[in-house]
Amino acid sequence: MTQTAAATPAVDDATAERLGAALRCATVSREDPAETDLGEFERLTAHLEACFPLVHAHLECETFGHARLYRWPGSGDAASGSGDDPAGGIATTQPVAAILLAHMDVVPVDDERGWTHPPFAGVVDDDFIWGRGAIDDKSRVMAILEAVEAALADGVRPARTVYLAFGHDEEVFGNTGAGRMAQRLRSAGVRAELLLDEGGVITTDVADGIDLPVATIMVGEKGFATVRLSVTAIGGHSSMPGRQTAVGQLARAVARIQDRPFPLRLTPVTVDMLTRLRGFMSEPRRTLLGLIGVAGPAIARVLAAGPTTEALVRTTTAPTMIHGGVTPNVLPQRAEAYVNFRILPGDSVADVVAHCRRVVRDKGVAIELMGHASEPSANPAAGPAFDLIADLTRAVVPGVAVTVGLVPGATDSRYYDDLAATRCNFAPIILTAQDLERIHGTDERISRANYARLITFNRLLIDHLARR
Repeated sequence: MTQTAAATPAVDDATAERLGAALRCATVSREDPAETDLGEFERLTAHLEACFPLVHAHLECETFGHARLYRWPGSGDAASGSGDDPAGGIATTQPVAAILLAHMDVVPVDDERGWTHPPFAGVVDDDFIWGRGAIDDKSRVMAILEAVEAALADGVRPARTVYLAFGHDEEVFGNTGAGRMAQRLRSAGVRAELLLDEGGVITTDVADGIDLPVATIMVGEKGFATVRLSVTAIGGHSSMPGRQTAVGQLARAVARIQDRPFPLRLTPVTVDMLTRLRGFMSEPRRTLLGLIGVAGPAIARVLAAGPTTEALVRTTTAPTMIHGGVTPNVLPQRAEAYVNFRILPGDSVADVVAHCRRVVRDKGVAIELMGHASEPSANPAAGPAFDLIADLTRAVVPGVAVTVGLVPGATDSRYYDDLAATRCNFAPIILTAQDLERIHGTDERISRANYARLITFNRLLIDHLARR
């Protein structure tokens, strides 16, 4: 496919204000559903319906709590006027072109005092739209709907069915949003050519040794697991301690886990990533990567030198919480710690638990898997659907270097992994290292130019699907 470079001027005031208004809805998802303000999600729903009347007139919509699953029947879909679904609601009996994912919820704000503008004020200025969710992930929700609304106004319709799936609880693992919508599609026999979700972006001055912007289209994600270590003891007065306390025993266990990480290794996705970038690098990196078949261990050690690139070559270990005792002069009766792992494809959640038990080697330390966990997943970056996303990226940002990668965290797309032939986690927005720190951090914002890129990219995708 050959695309003409798309012009991406900054969005107009009305378009920017629609996103700003969405950011004013404080749709914070919390692990305890009772603490979630559902009224804010209702405000956002009303805003979407008011802003995009054609979408809500022409697309079918099924709700799962506050999650929204839209079906846009294709012009060649014989089931668009028939194909009854015995379960009621959305049905399909035809091949599906794409499932476009995004999520409407956001993470809480720890401290508003450091923000340039209040995090839920949705301030729109000449350059940026500010607020929690500006990048993660309301801009993608709104950009998809902007593109679909404009396509409908122009009489454009996809040749085959397209789904839009907007979750409401991605930040707290997505069980009742994406989990239920994916199961709904699975029960209807949906199989899409493309699954597109958040994850990768275009970075500048981040990839060492490459002067061009680098677009990393993620083709999977690392797994997630948290292990709790706990120790119980009799307790007593600190003036008469035994040979070890619960805190000391626990501290040794945590140190053993941190000091004995998972081994380094290059996965097929990482090899593919480096191979695609090799041609954009200068010497001696280019020559070294040309020997990746024999120099793999050396390359893995180089990547392990920094925390960002180390995540590419091992299952990472991060002790995150530890507590025990009630006062300095009392021996604690219980101490516990939590260690978070991001799991590389080839390892598993069960491997994480087994690894902890093997390296701790202390029957007095209880080791158990806590809360939600997910297995890693990765799909090959091959085929026309991946090539389409790469070509559209080059159209929106000419001259960009395109490669692949793995999302280091968890996204809603893990629930849909078996529902599409090709999975891509990507948005064509250009971010610096400082911009990346704003995600889940202070002063989250998106530039008008980046928001224009998002809308243009999605419209180009829809136009391509209409020609199929």
